[in-house]
Amino acid sequence: MASGHGKPVVFWQKEWHGRRELHERVTMSDISILRHASVPDNLRIARSLAAPNLGPRLLFFSGGSALNEISRKLKLYTHNSAHLITPFDSGGSSQVLREAFGMPAVGDLRSRLMALADETELGQPDIYRLFSHRLPKDVSDKELAREVASLFDGAHPLLKALSKPMRQLIVGYLRHFEDAAPKGLDYRNASIGNLILAGGYLDNDRVLEPVLFLMSKMVDVRGIVRPIADVNLQIGAELEDGRRVIGQRQMTGKESAPLGTRITRLFLSDGSSELPAETARLPKRNQKLIAASDLICYPPGSLYSSVISNLLPAGVGRAIAARNVPKVYIPSLGDDPECHGMRLTDQISALLTAMRRDVGDDIPTAALLSHVICDAKTPAKECDRAVADHDVACHRLPLSRGDRPDRYDPEAVCSLLISLA
Repeated sequence: MASGHGKPVVFWQKEWHGRRELHERVTMSDISILRHASVPDNLRIARSLAAPNLGPRLLFFSGGSALNEISRKLKLYTHNSAHLITPFDSGGSSQVLREAFGMPAVGDLRSRLMALADETELGQPDIYRLFSHRLPKDVSDKELAREVASLFDGAHPLLKALSKPMRQLIVGYLRHFEDAAPKGLDYRNASIGNLILAGGYLDNDRVLEPVLFLMSKMVDVRGIVRPIADVNLQIGAELEDGRRVIGQRQMTGKESAPLGTRITRLFLSDGSSELPAETARLPKRNQKLIAASDLICYPPGSLYSSVISNLLPAGVGRAIAARNVPKVYIPSLGDDPECHGMRLTDQISALLTAMRRDVGDDIPTAALLSHVICDAKTPAKECDRAVADHDVACHRLPLSRGDRPDRYDPEAVCSLLISLA
């Protein structure tokens, strides 16, 4: 890696055949094209900003809110990003809906749709406000019941602001929700967008894809957002101290105490016992997204419940290995309770191990992960250890916010990814 003040950084990748080659290898028939990738690549960045509809196809394995701020900036560069989101969340209002209807989690899907939506006046600001609104949590039962009733009968001010055809469609979904909702359902702090998604899921024979597609069109989402698999499952974890925990909210340290020990393995569960990976399979439509990507990113977020959980369904590792593009891991800044006692090299091991369960142990690292990009404040010895342990390129770049060193600067991350794609 060459770097310096005001100079671009040149990235290199070790190809499968063992020769040191330039960063990207694109194959067309029997012709291979290799290129340098400099950061920042001002020409690529300017071209993407000028025509984001023609921007690169960046693919993210993601969940949670850690990537939302970056996604809001990313839509200025490309309208072609794809976000495969874990539906295995078991916290917050998503868990209330999961328990009520036996459905996948929709909260992370909705929040990413909103992050990628056109928020300008040229978009659909009235629909955006409706989907983003949460019901109050600090009002009397009577006041809450009144607002909930106004949603189901179409009299809510946010609904009345919509054009009649759109309002009728959304109210139809809300009434499906009302008809199926158990008595005594807790609506405090519920996201209206989540209620609409749940109603659409029930109205479409318990399939998420149609209502996600429709919601994307309603708010002009600048990208593609899908669940990694449309299944109603939980995630479980084996811990270094011998325990097993079931449910995402048991792992994050947000709704329960931090685990205080390492996670050694993540698995799919029906809520009580472990299930084989084949229980959830990567759908063909998502295989095609991976196969068409220009760059694959394992982004910041809770390592196990937000990132690795997306790698659990059968076929994910094989689809990643089959696509010969840059594959970039950007580790989280700050403290991740799921990474108790883990160094950078351990986090990389966890990612690779999850994918090799699907594709096999003989696959070279470069087929699954080509670059690790850390903030400049990451100790150099952490990168050196990662290189030594995994034979993967590791780079330290100024990516964090000056005012919040525990957060990434969205513009810096977007510029990086656009330059590499």
